[in-house]
Amino acid sequence: MLLKNFLYKYFLRFIPDDLWLKIRYAKKFGYWPNFDKPKTFNEKIQWLKLHDRNPLYTSLVDKFEVRNYIKEKIGEKYLIPLLGIWDKFDDIDFEKLPNQFVLKCTHDSGGLVICKDKSKLDLKAARKKINDCLKLNYYWGLREWPYKNVKPRIMAEKYMVDESGTELKDYKIFCFNGEAKALFVATDRSIHQTKFDFFDIEFNHLPFKQHYPNNTEREIKKPIGFNEMKSLAEILTKDFKHCRADFYDINGQVFFGELTFSHFSGMEPFEPKEWDEKFGSWLNVLK
Repeated sequence: MLLKNFLYKYFLRFIPDDLWLKIRYAKKFGYWPNFDKPKTFNEKIQWLKLHDRNPLYTSLVDKFEVRNYIKEKIGEKYLIPLLGIWDKFDDIDFEKLPNQFVLKCTHDSGGLVICKDKSKLDLKAARKKINDCLKLNYYWGLREWPYKNVKPRIMAEKYMVDESGTELKDYKIFCFNGEAKALFVATDRSIHQTKFDFFDIEFNHLPFKQHYPNNTEREIKKPIGFNEMKSLAEILTKDFKHCRADFYDINGQVFFGELTFSHFSGMEPFEPKEWDEKFGSWLNVLK
């Protein structure tokens, strides 16, 4: 983590965004990307990172500030209840928190602590994880511009589970100019065996993978609130060239997860790769 902090704080800042993204892309995909005439979805995500820098995005990727956008656009009922917001870990009064809760850093991806039983919470490990995350500016890793100026804070939300009783399935809907075109469902993350299953917008399973394997052990059924999720996703993303809107379905009640402008930061191959061009065909970045 010390090396990572050094790289993020000093070394990486001297490499221009365009050059750094080309280097990282070439290392990941095995070829030099074309950012002038991007063709694939992953190339177009890089183009957006370099050229689509709407100041609104900063508040929309901030896990706390985005709540105001959700209240305005679709209503407060879609928000997971907030338990607190703090600048420092040591400001958290754990005695006032319920037995179960989730801590999240507001400025990154992965700064997460899930507490299912407060009496068993490893406070030392939680403090270290959160404090390490608070030191990082998430932007410098893969130049996702919306994160550059997000204020690092910690928030606590109510711990939620769906009908499985163990975790929440995450329904992540890809929208292009406000039109929902596809989604994937993330499962088994609570047991560190994450699965991603992709579907078209009619909830037909799509024959490709990206980073994680498909779930072959059980059928993933269309959630009760799927049509509602789709409508909400289109409302939230109608002003953007591309945005992914994430939701949970808890016994038919829909809750908002987050908005993402750079799926996998545009750095994850599709298997088979023709799906990279298929998704890319939906995204017109040059208009």
